[in-house]
Amino acid sequence: MNKVKLIRITTVPTSLKILLKGQHRFMSENGFDVIGISSSGEELQDVEREENIRTIAVEMTRTISPFKDLKSVWQLYKIFKKEKPQIVHTHTPKAGTVGMLAAKLAGVPHRLHTVAGLPLLVAKGKKRKLLDFVEKITYRCATKIYPNSVGLYDIILENKYTSKGKLKVIGEGSSNGIDTSHFNPALISEQQKQELKNSLGIKPEDFLFVFVGRIVADKGINELVAAFKNSKLQVPNSKLLLVGDFETALDPLLPETLKEMDTNPNIISVGYQSDVRPYFAISDCLVFPSYREGFPNVVMQAGAMGLPSIVTDINGCNEIVKDGFNGLIIPAQNQEKLYEKMLFLLENPEKRKEIADNSRQQIVENYERKYIWNELLKEYHTLLNK
Repeated sequence: MNKVKLIRITTVPTSLKILLKGQHRFMSENGFDVIGISSSGEELQDVEREENIRTIAVEMTRTISPFKDLKSVWQLYKIFKKEKPQIVHTHTPKAGTVGMLAAKLAGVPHRLHTVAGLPLLVAKGKKRKLLDFVEKITYRCATKIYPNSVGLYDIILENKYTSKGKLKVIGEGSSNGIDTSHFNPALISEQQKQELKNSLGIKPEDFLFVFVGRIVADKGINELVAAFKNSKLQVPNSKLLLVGDFETALDPLLPETLKEMDTNPNIISVGYQSDVRPYFAISDCLVFPSYREGFPNVVMQAGAMGLPSIVTDINGCNEIVKDGFNGLIIPAQNQEKLYEKMLFLLENPEKRKEIADNSRQQIVENYERKYIWNELLKEYHTLLNK
């Protein structure tokens, strides 16, 4: 029996490798001949080796570049005519635009695009109009659009990018779910935790707030540092751990925020870490006051590690976290409310334990990676059987 040919496309190979990790192999083992397409790079070879699928390099840019984009469309069109896939499924904005256009021109029957965020929403003026136009072209060429959160589903309808009939959220949301067997607090030993605490100067009685992500303004770092600076949080046993890279050129922090981070001994910054599990394991609460997200992996990871979370009332975050059940929700860009909830969890250990006890269960039941994969597999079969 011939396998159904499925082509998955992302703009850059890192997304194909990390964003969709494990999905390619799963689909290949469940009746699909999977081909991965992305720009060239070492990660593309990693995908071929790790997922045991074929890959093809097609150069795609992340910026607006009409000539290069048309070249990408032509290359993809030729590949589709040769390979004759039944399904082309794209992720990331540029791969969506060139991939869906090429797939429509090539007559691919099922043209699917997953939306994991809409950066264009912060653009203004002529640039916003151009990006809106391009977004509508992507959706028009697709036969099905999958927002990876209910919030994105609503935003797409509000902006009239496409009709309701083309939209569907897979499972409870997320592009790839989370591997709860990997993000499991039981895997981090007491010895590992103690050694990490010792290396960071964290004492047994310390209460540790943690942030994981890019250390930039639109992640709410200015508000977080200002809230932590408040005298009632500055008790001897309260510390703030920041895990992630600075991006000073793209989205710099306020000078007063940087000064506080440099001079406050209770703020610990450890930079980017390839394995964030030990940092979750020694922490008491995730604080994630981001301004905008698609469907944040960090919040799912923290929940799977048994942490209560304080998140902002934005799409993705307010779907993973049920207020008062597995975390607390605050308005975005609101330093006062952020401080209030941080203080609440610091001063109410019983409520904090109740929320923490619910956290892992919520992720396992709704966002376990294999659950998301199976829901997508069902969707593929539904489309193919129509």
